[in-house]
Amino acid sequence: MENKVTIRCECEKKNIETRIKRITGQLNGVKKMVEGDRYCEDVLIQLSAIKEAVNSLSIYILNNHLNSCIKKHVDDEETLDEIVRLFKAFNK
Repeated sequence: MENKVTIRCECEKKNIETRIKRITGQLNGVKKMVEGDRYCEDVLIQLSAIKEAVNSLSIYILNNHLNSCIKKHVDDEETLDEIVRLFKAFNK
């Protein structure tokens, strides 16, 4: 099986890395909350924020994937936009 790669520009890598660092910080914060016996609701609110951040990052990467890797095989940009909208709608 062929190993596929995605060449990303530095600004895209930086954007993704920044988001991952933020999510990692949020996860570390939840760990500290649990260690500090914080109230369950507070922990759940933070976990919900993490879930949203991961979903947002997923959509960002999916959008870039469709507009770079997949676009080579699809001629209609409206079709790509429709696919992204559908993923956003069903990824909630």
